[in-house]
Amino acid sequence: MMNKGVVFIVSGPSGVGKGTVLNKVFSILDNCWFSVSATTRSPRPGEEDGVHYHFISKEMFREWIGNGEFLEYAEYVGNYYGTPLTPIREHVERGCNVFLDIEVQGSEQVCRKMPEAVSIFIVPPSIEALAERLRGRQTEPEEKIAERLRRAEEEIALAPQYDYTVVNDDLDTAVAEVISIATGERLKRRLHH
Repeated sequence: MMNKGVVFIVSGPSGVGKGTVLNKVFSILDNCWFSVSATTRSPRPGEEDGVHYHFISKEMFREWIGNGEFLEYAEYVGNYYGTPLTPIREHVERGCNVFLDIEVQGSEQVCRKMPEAVSIFIVPPSIEALAERLRGRQTEPEEKIAERLRRAEEEIALAPQYDYTVVNDDLDTAVAEVISIATGERLKRRLHH
């Protein structure tokens, strides 16, 4: 009998290094699939359709909403973003662990619709460390960074609602913890099915 995969929701403030942690997890752990979100915004330079996002029209997005095709969706600054449900179900049935990189609001929607999903919140070692990381990127003006830090504090306050909290102080440690969570959850399910 084949074990089904587990859905993992990964959230954390902007600049905490979610993408870096997940990329490294995927290079070590097999049988993982990263859910690609759909969006109505235009691709940025270097972004590929189906890799970074599924770029679709607003009409198509609204049609998908009407057909119940999304696990969660939201509108930000005039564009829609959403997590298509069908590919997630298909991968889980095939025994794949599915990872979703989702905003705090979206994660609440997912947990309501998919209570069996496991949630992981990645936090910075401190707000000061996050500020340093965001400034180190040198991609945004100071007021934008201040806004991101305010938002990060609000999001970090919600971390206790998640099943697990991983501190991304040392990358290898954070990666090892996410792998432990994925492995443990997978083994736990084996007993119950």
